[in-house]
Amino acid sequence: MKQKIAIVGLGYVGLPLACICAKNGYDVAGFDLSNEKVDLVNLGKSPLQDEFIEENIKKYGKGIRASTNPSEVLGNANVIIVCVPTPAIGDKPDLSFVENACKTVAPVVSKETLVIIESTIYPGTVEEVVQPILETGSKLKAGEDFFLGHCPERIDPGNKKFTIDKIPRVLGCLSAKGNRKAKEFYESIIDAEITVLKSVKAAEAVKVVENTFRDVNIAFVNELAKSFEKMGIDLSEVIRGASTKPFGYMPFYPGPGVGGHCIAQDPYYLIARAQKAGFEHEFLKLAREINESMPAFSVELAEELLRKKGVSINGAKIAVLGIAYKPDVDDSRESPAIKIIKLLEEKGAVLRIFDPFIPSKSTVKTLKEAVEDADLVVLATHHSEFVKSLTADFIESKGVGAVLDLRNSLDRQSIAERGVLYKGIGR
Repeated sequence: MKQKIAIVGLGYVGLPLACICAKNGYDVAGFDLSNEKVDLVNLGKSPLQDEFIEENIKKYGKGIRASTNPSEVLGNANVIIVCVPTPAIGDKPDLSFVENACKTVAPVVSKETLVIIESTIYPGTVEEVVQPILETGSKLKAGEDFFLGHCPERIDPGNKKFTIDKIPRVLGCLSAKGNRKAKEFYESIIDAEITVLKSVKAAEAVKVVENTFRDVNIAFVNELAKSFEKMGIDLSEVIRGASTKPFGYMPFYPGPGVGGHCIAQDPYYLIARAQKAGFEHEFLKLAREINESMPAFSVELAEELLRKKGVSINGAKIAVLGIAYKPDVDDSRESPAIKIIKLLEEKGAVLRIFDPFIPSKSTVKTLKEAVEDADLVVLATHHSEFVKSLTADFIESKGVGAVLDLRNSLDRQSIAERGVLYKGIGR
């Protein structure tokens, strides 16, 4: 008899996980609150614009049953994996989705069930929040009657090389037997190393440390971009030079801010948990402030370019290209582009917004329509289509006055040679 895997939350983490479980022969059940998402999954269609999910749900979707009714899909599961969002409201972590998911799961937990939290959480959440909910609802003891642990999700939407089944994972459970069961399960679906840590808290800390590391280093180069702007130094050249060192340096690149569910949120989980323990992460808070300041800095650069053209930002025709937080995906969570759009609107700019991956939030239907006779083109997301199409010939032919390349992805020299003002971040 096939083992049953129940996945709570069929989003960017839960749905690809469901696909690889089905691929490896498990009986997969999925629970989600969205009727539309559940209906599409049951039809073998992806509710998300993601190539990996689209391909795999076509192949293995028959092995996934989804429902908005937990009693239909969660019962008798050997492994239950919670993959719900853990947003931050401002700088305050919000664990309500995890708490509600655990309340839903608790009544169906039985002896020998393995419960894994993949949602990003701060250290101590499993033992302080999750365990009491599950034990109260199930009348069982975690670590003895059932097994409980954390395996922080690692997924990079749009990454064709490191898909979910190719990324190494770490985990930690409350008991040695739980660790063995969890490692055995993940080794059956992941074609990469599975590392078991000595404590659940250590596993919980891994994801927030990974993303805080990125946030801090991005803040570093974003501050350099502001500094080098004043000194007339091309930061991209400096990074190119520093990257020739084969040790002791890792390149990070400036931009209009950070987005997505992870980097823009996870540092707050570490900051909040440390505060609870009596420690203040001043360095991490400063990194957050720097990265949160980049949309406003981007708008300042836009105003500067328009002034050089003799155009006021109030009434200026501005094409904003990209809404997603990263290239070639339809995910706009915490995207700096959304903040930039809001700031430009507040200053009276006339915007034409286009993202081929997010037509519902675009105000025009094509790239040509967006940039035609624009006083300024703002490249906010470096989708492949944009980088390929925004050549000097194309920009000149559309009568564009200036280009603000917030991703430093375009050919600066050829654009400038056509008499079009160009500005990048830190260059």
